[in-house]
Amino acid sequence: MARLAQTAGLTDVQSEILSTVRSFVDKEIIPHAQELEHADRYPDDIVEGMKEIGLFGITIPEEYGGLGESLLTYALVVEEIARGWMSVSGVINTHFIVAHMISRHGTPEQKRYFLPKMAEGAVRGSFSMSEPDLGSDVAAIKTRAKRDGDEYVIDGAKMWLTNGGSSNLIALLVRTDEGAEKAHQNLTAFLVEKPEGFGEVAPGLTIPGKIDKMGYKGVDTTEAVFGGFRIGADKVLGAAPGKGFAYMMDGIEVGRVNVAARACGIAIRAFELAVEYAQQRRTFGKPIAEHQAIAFKLAEMATKVEAAHQMMVNAARLKDRGARNDVEAGMAKMLASEYCNEVVQDSFRIHGGYGYSKEYEIERLYREAAFMLIGEGTSDIQKMIIGRSLLKDYQLR
Repeated sequence: MARLAQTAGLTDVQSEILSTVRSFVDKEIIPHAQELEHADRYPDDIVEGMKEIGLFGITIPEEYGGLGESLLTYALVVEEIARGWMSVSGVINTHFIVAHMISRHGTPEQKRYFLPKMAEGAVRGSFSMSEPDLGSDVAAIKTRAKRDGDEYVIDGAKMWLTNGGSSNLIALLVRTDEGAEKAHQNLTAFLVEKPEGFGEVAPGLTIPGKIDKMGYKGVDTTEAVFGGFRIGADKVLGAAPGKGFAYMMDGIEVGRVNVAARACGIAIRAFELAVEYAQQRRTFGKPIAEHQAIAFKLAEMATKVEAAHQMMVNAARLKDRGARNDVEAGMAKMLASEYCNEVVQDSFRIHGGYGYSKEYEIERLYREAAFMLIGEGTSDIQKMIIGRSLLKDYQLR
């Protein structure tokens, strides 16, 4: 067994789940990832396989048909999946965030209606905060929902929806008129049901075609354009207008652990490829792994993989204990994403000219790693969150 990225203190159930997922990744994802990624084709067969082993309901409570597992279990599953192909982890990431938000903040009726279908994968979630003119500045959201009797009418444009076309449920953050002085207290989260597909999928809701990306292929990333879209007031998450910002930030907090886990998975795979190639490639009469320059590089890569994994695990365990983990999640996301890019780049260099060829897996990882730097907030945003919180904790008395 590999020594890197091992997690102490797992239960037998957790170990069994991870063993199942690791086998699934090795047999069903890695052999097909290159072909699917290069064709930018949605991994239908892989998604069906994930449904069969229960991954869409991994954190959904057992009373709603899920496995009721922890954030740590989910994060370790994501790490394994991202090791195989990061895009596949994106299929369940936004779904997981939406399920988490409904489990934590939904009304009893919303939980009964959505969670069983989400657990079996019949309903798959996407998550929408960003807009064409804003990303991390969530309080500046322009898309509006105006109350009209028992309904709201939504107008505006949203951006960067992962699974925007393939999902049939969007957790949508928009501006409402709650009369609050603080901008973020006028934001409301809606649960928008829609058909899968592209074009005008419902009256007043258009999902344009996929955004062409340098990496993160196979999974669709889209815009969502609302023009007079009507939705019932019963679809306000938690029946709580004005609470959307807090609910979404709770989702983002677990999302940052998820991105950290994805970055760890990519880094693990990049190290595996590098250490294997370095023992096969020979120069000056011996494997390049025996050259000190390469051996040192492998040692540094392995250390970064281990450090990122342990910080991700710590952030997940804090959240599972009910403790606040905004600093730890931000630190884990920042460190894991930065280290991921460094490890992938070193692996790329070890591969030499072959790393630049699309035949080699490291070329794909090189493009995928870049997304980790911006997903769920850039490193600079993480530094702002971490710095502000630390200054409160260490305020001069």
